[in-house]
Amino acid sequence: MATQTKRPNIVFIVADDLGHADLGCYGGRDAVFGPVSPVLDGLAAKGLKLTQGYANSPVCSPTRFAMITGRYQYRLRGAAEEPIRSDSRGSTALGLPPAHPTLPSLLRDSGYRTALIGKWHLGYPPHFGPLRSGYDEFFGPLSGGVDYFTHCDSRGTHDLWLGDEEAQAEGYLTDLLSQRAVDYVGRMAQQPADDAKPFFLSLHYTAPHWPWETRDDAAKAPAVKDNLFDLAGGNIHVYRRMIHHMDEGIGRLLAALEAHGMAENTLVVFTSDNGGERFSDNWPLVGGKMDLTEGGIRVPWIAHWPAVIAPGGESRQLCMTMDWSATMLDAAGVSADAAYPLDGVSLMPVLRDAGHRFARPLHWRMNHRGQQAMREGDWKYLRVDGNDYLFDLSADERERANLGKKEPERLARMRADWEAWNAGMPPIPADATISLGYSAKDMPQR
Repeated sequence: MATQTKRPNIVFIVADDLGHADLGCYGGRDAVFGPVSPVLDGLAAKGLKLTQGYANSPVCSPTRFAMITGRYQYRLRGAAEEPIRSDSRGSTALGLPPAHPTLPSLLRDSGYRTALIGKWHLGYPPHFGPLRSGYDEFFGPLSGGVDYFTHCDSRGTHDLWLGDEEAQAEGYLTDLLSQRAVDYVGRMAQQPADDAKPFFLSLHYTAPHWPWETRDDAAKAPAVKDNLFDLAGGNIHVYRRMIHHMDEGIGRLLAALEAHGMAENTLVVFTSDNGGERFSDNWPLVGGKMDLTEGGIRVPWIAHWPAVIAPGGESRQLCMTMDWSATMLDAAGVSADAAYPLDGVSLMPVLRDAGHRFARPLHWRMNHRGQQAMREGDWKYLRVDGNDYLFDLSADERERANLGKKEPERLARMRADWEAWNAGMPPIPADATISLGYSAKDMPQR
């Protein structure tokens, strides 16, 4: 490991609805075509894999509020939507307030160049948008999900943007995002010496989020574009191929960093915004997107930074999305805005030493089904539909053996801890919406 001598470039890669065991390095099965994620598996082998990492929410836009602010998403009105819907265009409330400091704005103000390539999902112009919240550049969709070929959202509205202007681009969206990221790295490598700055690149894929389309499925787009949930489509084979397309693009990006001599001092972090959806593999976890059971919030976390991170590391440190925001600021030597203190905690000690551990209680809540959860050490408190549960995750990751009656004092203490934490958060607004893409009418439930 080399000694870090200057501020790193930072690449934050976020998949969309990726399951905990969808990657080979997290126990995922090979597909019919072979390994699903060889690039990411290799990145984990050469860097640090965290096995107890979580998303801030089991649904898209709330996690993204936490990711960009480094704070619990519950502090902002827009994050109470589960998730923000495409029919909220024009809303002055459902989005990330431009005045709020963000990970990209803090980095930009400290001398970084910043770009978002991919999914935004934090409110619509003219009141909200990536260029209003710290990114110098933006290429991607503003909404939660789009067709991979027509680039239209669930209302049939074209939703691909370059800055504040609509972008007309032909091609499979995953590939368009990957190529744009490769091009961005190339441009950053060509900065004049007297104006060279480190960069922060958010590469937020829509893969493997519905609709279920591979690179070879352009012919399906006319039928799918008006029904993006694609309830009668998809299968595990299509799903795994979608992940593989993303993995290939990440491979091209990593090759570009290497070719330009940037890999050594670039922190690359990979994760998902929440747990997997209907075709994902979460074994041994149960549940998925919209659930506070482990399958909805436990996600892959991989970090690679040769100047700091030793290869082959594995950590059981508890962490969640906003901790990585705090980590990136710490790595760049940037402090949070004093008026908006971080809820995230820097993981830099873990990056330097995979064996380092520290206490990190985690809290969640969901309007959907009145869910609430807390993770403390090996223990998890969970409430769903008014029922309280207590699990020892070191022995029961599937959350099947409820120990609440066996350890009532621990259950009561953790419930009280959650209540105290919740009292410090704004209440869920009465008009907050819950949007479920499908129900038991469409397919059997978990």
